[in-house]
Amino acid sequence: MNRTYSLRTERAPTAAQLQNPPPPKSSTKSKFFGKGGLAYNFRKSAAGQFGPELSRKLNQLIKIEKNVLRSLELVSNQRKAAAKQLSLWGLENDDDVSDISDKLGVLIYEVSELDDQFIDRYDQYRLTLKSIRDIEKSVQPSRDRKDKISDKIAYLKYKDPQSPKLEILEQEAIRAEAESLVAEAQLTNITRSKLRAAFNYQFDSIIEHSEKLALIAGYGKAMLELLDDTPVVPGETRPAYDGYEASKQIIVDAEQALSNWTLDTAQIKPTLSFAGYNYEDGEEEEEEEEEHEGEEEQEVTDEEYEQSAQV
Repeated sequence: MNRTYSLRTERAPTAAQLQNPPPPKSSTKSKFFGKGGLAYNFRKSAAGQFGPELSRKLNQLIKIEKNVLRSLELVSNQRKAAAKQLSLWGLENDDDVSDISDKLGVLIYEVSELDDQFIDRYDQYRLTLKSIRDIEKSVQPSRDRKDKISDKIAYLKYKDPQSPKLEILEQEAIRAEAESLVAEAQLTNITRSKLRAAFNYQFDSIIEHSEKLALIAGYGKAMLELLDDTPVVPGETRPAYDGYEASKQIIVDAEQALSNWTLDTAQIKPTLSFAGYNYEDGEEEEEEEEEHEGEEEQEVTDEEYEQSAQV
């Protein structure tokens, strides 16, 4: 929120930004090709036509999500412009309309700031999907090599069953199978762990974004209560506006509420119909799994590598 509580002066960093540095800026922002349209359609179609067969569908998803982020960025920029224009419009109105419109502009501008934070956090989800795509790309060559050797063996058995090359190829096939088993195990492990991590990034960012938006909306409605909309007859003078301190305090309270919000204090918890599952217990198990996840994956990989080396 703005320390000066007005859009007509310079904005200062919020307490939340000083205490909790934001994540890196989204990698989709300010690119040459723009924010969708022809360039997006080209990237999406190209992603599904090139590269290893195994990773093409996920690559398309990553490109689609990139366009989603660029669309969100466009909305955020337009919302900032709308907030500033609201404040400028109110400047030429009566004291109450001028003050309230400026403070509402502050709240709406904060919504756009939350949009920017959401974009940056949402991009972490997309980048995590990329790690699954990368492992899929690395697995494809081992699959291709195994299939190629199998085709050669089948061809030689048909063409020249007594060929001395058969024994060599069969040994290569055993080694290729071992390498493929290691690669496939890595793929299945990493796919599950990264898929879970990716959508945790997305859903956590959605929860934070939506609940903070609800907070701003609540303080915005409180701000509207300061605006006296009682009709006046011609010639009657409206009472002098004295809500400056109250409107400023609403902004202060909103800033404090946003700064103090954490995922642990989220109000919305899912209610599941099947028995035996508790959402909070699931969150605790998830944190424990993430702590041991890296160690377990490394142990499996080392064991499989030793087996393949022995073969």
